[in-house]
Amino acid sequence: MSPDGGSVTLDPTTVVTVNRKATKSSRSWISIDATGQKTVLDENKYAIMHRVQIHARDLRILDPNLSYPSAILGRERAIVLNLEHIKAIITAQEVLVRDSSDENLIPVLEEFQRRLPVVQGDATEAGEEDESPFEFRALEVALEAICSLLAARTTELETSAYPALDELTLKISSRNLERVRKLKSAMTRLTARVQKVRDELEQLLDDDDDMADIYLSRKLVGVSSSISVSDEPLWYPTSPTIGSKISRASRMSLFSVRGDDENDVEELEMLLEAYFMQIDSTLNKLTALREYIDDTEDYINIQLDNHRNQLIQLELMLSSGTVCISMYSMIAGIFGMNIPYTWNDEHGYVFKWVVSLTGTFCAVLFVIVLSYARFKGLVGSWWSNEK
Repeated sequence: MSPDGGSVTLDPTTVVTVNRKATKSSRSWISIDATGQKTVLDENKYAIMHRVQIHARDLRILDPNLSYPSAILGRERAIVLNLEHIKAIITAQEVLVRDSSDENLIPVLEEFQRRLPVVQGDATEAGEEDESPFEFRALEVALEAICSLLAARTTELETSAYPALDELTLKISSRNLERVRKLKSAMTRLTARVQKVRDELEQLLDDDDDMADIYLSRKLVGVSSSISVSDEPLWYPTSPTIGSKISRASRMSLFSVRGDDENDVEELEMLLEAYFMQIDSTLNKLTALREYIDDTEDYINIQLDNHRNQLIQLELMLSSGTVCISMYSMIAGIFGMNIPYTWNDEHGYVFKWVVSLTGTFCAVLFVIVLSYARFKGLVGSWWSNEK
């Protein structure tokens, strides 16, 4: 029976569409219950808030048009889950997923349908998973999907980045630099996504009260126990304003009859720690990739500095040679002046000596300048590279 009184089939593979009066604020949701049945709901936000007993601010977190960080929030009757493309509300009986055109959401929905139904009398591995509460199985599917997706993206990035960086160290070109720049930008975006999921899991693991809020089945058992010893009706106000007045202490007191069980979060803690380690491993891979990129950038900068130093050394050599040749040109210019002197009467004898001595002096001066520069360490590396 659907919420509006319409009949639906019980075939888990059947998608049932519940028609609602179209309103301006209606949104499409996908509901998957404990039998694996998937139903498409065209509900407005007030109907969803009434259905799962959450506030409007919690529903805004799941709005795909708004940008909110990753969040796993435990409420009185639901878990608000905002992890990347998975925007869902988990209750003790069903999972409501925001209908999205994201292709990555399709395998997640299929996994929900496969793993949420309880298999009776089956001793397989799936039977062991059925011992967990419904909300834990749904939460595990979502965490596994997100961690696997981010790990796959990281592996793809590593496969492309490391060869590109090695190629850049061998040949510095505009094409290789542009390729590495795009990979670095992709790595930065992916690291931010992984970091958000990791921080949310770490924050949840650090707070036992938040983890206790996620035990929806335990709350229902506690409420049922309290009803058995009290005639007070079980009803929670649908108004967010009234509902906000219920403190965490008063909510926890509803199932305090179970003794110390409400403080036992070991099962959820083990579940979260497993995926925290997986997402932390993914983040470590991205950190190692960032360090490799930084090392490559440092190596390239060293290469460029070395080439720049070689150009400076070459410029020093050319400048020294220019000074020596300038002195030779000065002597040639003096002898080329139209001034009467007696040296012209020697029939070229003095000319040969002047040319020879001037050339020898300039060559010796050039060697002295280079020797001094090498002594000061200005051209030592260039000479070593040449040898």
